[in-house]
Amino acid sequence: MDLFDSLPIEQTGLTAEQEIKALREELAEQNYKYYVLSAPTMSDREFDEKMHRLQELEAKHPELFDPNSPTQKVGSDIGKIDSFPRIKHRYPMLSLANTYSREEVEDWVRKLPAGVEIVAELKYDGLSISLWYEKGKLIHAVTRGDGTEGDDVLPNIRTIAAIPQQLSGAPDRLELRGEVLLPWERFEALNKQREEQEEPLFANPRNAASGTLKLQDSREVARRGLTCYLYYMLGEQLPGKTHSERLELARQWGFPVSEAIKVCKDVDEVMAFIAFWDTERKNLPVATDGIVLKVNNLAEQEELGYTAKSPRWAIAYKFAAERQLTLLKQITYQVGRTGVVTPVANLEPVQLSGTMVQRATLHNEDFIRQLGIAEGDRVYVEKGGEIIPKIVGKEETEITNDKLQITNYKFPKVCPECGTELVRVEGEAAWRCPNEVSCPPQLKGKLEHFVSRKAMNIEGLGSETIALLYDKGLLHSIADIYDLRQEDLATQERLGEKSAQNILQAIEASKQVPWTRVLFALGIRMVGETTAKKIAKRFRSIDALQWASKEELMGIEDVGEQIADNIVAYFADLRNLEIITRLQAAGVQLEDVRSQTSEVNLPQVLEGKTIVISGTFSEHSRDEYKQMIEDYGGKNSGSVSKKTDFILAGENMGPAKLDKARELGIKLLSEQEFLEMIQG
Repeated sequence: MDLFDSLPIEQTGLTAEQEIKALREELAEQNYKYYVLSAPTMSDREFDEKMHRLQELEAKHPELFDPNSPTQKVGSDIGKIDSFPRIKHRYPMLSLANTYSREEVEDWVRKLPAGVEIVAELKYDGLSISLWYEKGKLIHAVTRGDGTEGDDVLPNIRTIAAIPQQLSGAPDRLELRGEVLLPWERFEALNKQREEQEEPLFANPRNAASGTLKLQDSREVARRGLTCYLYYMLGEQLPGKTHSERLELARQWGFPVSEAIKVCKDVDEVMAFIAFWDTERKNLPVATDGIVLKVNNLAEQEELGYTAKSPRWAIAYKFAAERQLTLLKQITYQVGRTGVVTPVANLEPVQLSGTMVQRATLHNEDFIRQLGIAEGDRVYVEKGGEIIPKIVGKEETEITNDKLQITNYKFPKVCPECGTELVRVEGEAAWRCPNEVSCPPQLKGKLEHFVSRKAMNIEGLGSETIALLYDKGLLHSIADIYDLRQEDLATQERLGEKSAQNILQAIEASKQVPWTRVLFALGIRMVGETTAKKIAKRFRSIDALQWASKEELMGIEDVGEQIADNIVAYFADLRNLEIITRLQAAGVQLEDVRSQTSEVNLPQVLEGKTIVISGTFSEHSRDEYKQMIEDYGGKNSGSVSKKTDFILAGENMGPAKLDKARELGIKLLSEQEFLEMIQG
């Protein structure tokens, strides 16, 4: 239920001034969470409804006008990217007026001058960007900011293969505006990785794209695979008299412009476009949340003009997120490998966006209290622009003005798996089971993480096999893996002699996994794959890392106080030191086998080159080749584009990449040719 539910003032119990003040404060807070933190706690529709309510009240009470009201200002992302330079926009970067009503769209169209053409486009749900070109060269990439100035994130934008760095045949001075996006496939992979690390999940691709664009490490930005669609051109004396003509020119100059654009002659064509994409958008590789309508003729755009925060010649129709009402049957609790206890809603099955939803995460105790939900309630579940089903509220019978609907809900005080008393660290929302030694889900989770592909890559030890060996008493720590014998494995159900041999071979091969990945595999809380690389580069062995001070650790990029505390605590635990001793005795690489100066002395023969790896290899693993490419100055890429310099091609190279390489004329290097290249 909305805070005020668009009720007359006398029914809310507030005066007009009180309601306006409350709405302004709430919307300003949500703008900050959306633009700066990339972690909104309110749905787009609820936000828009409250904004419309505020606009309605302010129109009725002009004496309460405030230039700082959210109705008068564009939401700002300034403050989220402190290390990037601030740049003033050449032209104000405004937001669009929006509606969820097709009737309001029809009214907007009919109020336009007779005969006006309208361009209908998809509204991509990403992060706004303004690209500045001078004499054909990309010189700035500026975020929306507060609409007047934004942050120049050019180093991160350069990682997006779809955006041209150099133009040919374009005007000397040019500005293109568009949306930076994270495709669904990349979004799912990123969230899966974060889930494995028990990091907070991104609610949707828009938040993930925003969080990615603010990263300080452009290599990590490149790995995440952002893309972009551009939708507006600005500049002086540009060719083309209509918006559609300029979009076509931009496409010819190499800019990524969507094909889902239609010039409409009347309201019927507009409504047909909306109806088509309301369904078809679900088949797109990126997130969309509506349709944008723009007057096509540029002179007519200027004549119609602007309001304080929006152009009058454009409007956005937003698709409603799909929402269903269902029964919350039970709240259960899952324990992760780091001990975090996560509440899960078990629901009466309900169909959303073509899938049957029976479970949804409830995140933590604060989230449940904020929603005011309990077992037996009928709750609203949403899955529109969100891939992850989420509970957004409950069926209400009473009006409340409280932001937090506090209930008598009690979070468990002991671990549901081992009975240990839970703890809650100050400043964190999660309850945690501190029993790392004998809490079954934590032990199994640590084992599964250790053997995973990006860690020790021990094939054959999947979750079912680990659970089996754990139950049989053969695995209780990661060091136990290196004590497994043929007879231990071959006699187990579903394994046999051949499977046992394969597992033991994979265990033996894992002893060659480099120190960087071993550090990640140890599962130190909050030390993810990227952070482990940076730590391993600074401390070349487990012995050096063990004696590192908190201050030394915090001197490493991306290692904050929490991560430093977790590392210090890990090495202060004698049980962990015993495991490390056993891993060393087993022959696991707990130090960088290269000399301390080898990285400095390596010839940077791949400097400036973008390389794609595809296929399987005999001399080294794919991850080892990726590390070599970085060590020799090159840049890894997951997709083939015109910016790819060559492909390191192994056996069974992917057919799609092979076809793309042939189409673009990109050279293929064999494993031996690549090794000869880097060895001079």
